[in-house]
Amino acid sequence: MATQSSAVVPARPRPPERWSRRRGVTATFASLAVAAFAAAYVGPLTTSTSTAEAAELDPVSLYATTIHDAQQYLAASEAAGVDLGREGLSYTVYVTPTPTPTPTPAKQAASATGSSTSGGWSPPFVSPDPGSAQAIAYEAVMARGWGESEFACLVALWNKESGWRVNAYNASSGAYGIPQSLPGEKMASAGADWATNPATQISWGLGYIGGRYGTPCGAWGHSQAKGWY
Repeated sequence: MATQSSAVVPARPRPPERWSRRRGVTATFASLAVAAFAAAYVGPLTTSTSTAEAAELDPVSLYATTIHDAQQYLAASEAAGVDLGREGLSYTVYVTPTPTPTPTPAKQAASATGSSTSGGWSPPFVSPDPGSAQAIAYEAVMARGWGESEFACLVALWNKESGWRVNAYNASSGAYGIPQSLPGEKMASAGADWATNPATQISWGLGYIGGRYGTPCGAWGHSQAKGWY
């Protein structure tokens, strides 16, 4: 009696699973979960966890819970249309602006009156001798509303220029008088006695300073910086 042979049907190979983005993210979360589980499980055993407490930590349950949470987060992200990639992200860098320096009251006052000096030093006020050329200049400065600090700058300026001498003469330049007018004949606009009268010279000199430098301290600052005014 012949035995009936049964044909062996070869099994069809399973098609390779397609790697999807969902699987890649799931795998990434699974890896992170394993690392977190190892840190949480092994860490306490190496410190002060007792044997009874370690027994309560079920590694299978911890792993399953972590994978479940990762899958839930992934499903919620896809449902909301959240892109887990970094494409399209923009970053804004905020740079704290440099604050504008606030001028001090002293600098504001100096700027308003034009009385700042480039040397950073202002001469002190000294009361002039009565009847002197400086006394005449003091009255004229006060009449212009410039104040005693401006008079102190004027004293320093004309001390440097002429020593307050009415007949001071510079042979090399031709400058003459207390304000060292160049030439001396310019002071004739203030009076015919410009060559001998200190009041006439001072009147002309203050007019020149006010028109060109604003104040005696402005003229003094220029003289300190340039050597002349």
